Amino acid sequence: MPRRVLVIEDNHDIAELVKLHLRDCEAETDIEYSGTAGLARARSHAYDLVILDLMLPGLDGLEVCRRLRDRRAYVPILMLTARSGELDRVLGLEMGADDYLTKPFSIRELVARVRAIFRRVDAFEGAAGSGNLLEQGDLRMDRD
Repeated sequence: MPRRVLVIEDNHDIAELVKLHLRDCEAETDIEYSGTAGLARARSHAYDLVILDLMLPGLDGLEVCRRLRDRRAYVPILMLTARSGELDRVLGLEMGADDYLTKPFSIRELVARVRAIFRRVDAFEGAAGSGNLLEQGDLRMDRD
């Protein structure tokens, strides 16, 4: 089954380039060009990954990230941004991003990072199905 990825990026060329190369990961990709539209799409559809720019019209990427992390359902977030300072990277990760890649970026590195995120999610889901996870209503307990 293909993965579903949401790219929230205001630069149309970058968004289309990312979408083109995510086919290498067998991913179906949707694009939104503003933080407001991206957040709405992320809340109304199930995605396996959100690739998020920081400097967006409407809501900025940090606010989108914060609001996605307020939700119960977890979705991995890869920040893809021109903000390359250490403080920007640390803030993005502290706000809940799973990974951070700065522009300009290598397509090969982007694809490798996306595949790594998918492997981590698969490993977590595999562990959750191993019988070591007990669930009752809203309570989840990992016996390990």
